[in-house]
Amino acid sequence: MMDMIIITLRLFIFLLAPCILLSQAEAAEVVIIADTQLKPVAEIISGIRKTLNTSVKTFAHAEVKGKLKAVVDKEGAKVVIALGREALDDALQLPPDIPIIYDLVVTPPQISRPNTTGFYMATPVMEYVDLIKENLRSLKRIVVVGSREQLNILAREENPQLVSYSVRNTFEFVNTLKQLNNADAILLLPDTSLLTAAAMEEIYLLSFRKGIPLFGISERHVKQGALLALVVDLVSVGKRIGAYASKAIKGINVGQIPPSPPNRFDLYVNTNTAIKMGIHIPDELIRSAKRSYP
Repeated sequence: MMDMIIITLRLFIFLLAPCILLSQAEAAEVVIIADTQLKPVAEIISGIRKTLNTSVKTFAHAEVKGKLKAVVDKEGAKVVIALGREALDDALQLPPDIPIIYDLVVTPPQISRPNTTGFYMATPVMEYVDLIKENLRSLKRIVVVGSREQLNILAREENPQLVSYSVRNTFEFVNTLKQLNNADAILLLPDTSLLTAAAMEEIYLLSFRKGIPLFGISERHVKQGALLALVVDLVSVGKRIGAYASKAIKGINVGQIPPSPPNRFDLYVNTNTAIKMGIHIPDELIRSAKRSYP
């Protein structure tokens, strides 16, 4: 009789083991919410996986919208990573004991929720100033144009080279640049409500007509005629997110860490624009660019 019981128990354990292993395989300590079809998301996630040595599961935002809490509970997730503003808005509804790390927002949103931090994608103005000081010393007076909110975040540090103009709409944006005559370069800030296709077309014409180079916010801007752009290295940001998630899993309150700008960038240069405007770009700078457009 005892032998029969032992055989039955062994059979039960044998049959149950795959279910236990499957359950463990399906669980995820870290849940990522994002639009998985976007290339920037794929780059960030690849960076996260390079530094995060734990189980990770990614869900499309549309898949978990309105039921994120149930998904987190089912997974037993210890950290939620929200990529994009819509994903972040949903994540902010989670109980405050669940750490949230966000990215793929242009500038950091005002958040009162504890246990929340993240990264933003806009390049701080001083990154351009440092690049100019080191490589483009003929450009002495840099005009920065953008919304007041973005100026307060991205151009907080005072610098004698910088002159800032706050604009509220595309009309003010274009009109401000029309009146500029004594600037050596114009630095744009990443406000999509200002940088519309129609506004940018007029800005490129003004730039070449006045001989004042533009510093853009994307590779597309450089391809279209901006002199250069510093664009966030998304894999690097993913690595930093992974490091933060590791801290959160260990019980560190990531909410005490303020939101951070990117710290590594890809440089894009338009050498044709430089030639037309008589601007010398050092060969070393061109070699360091991820891509240059002749």
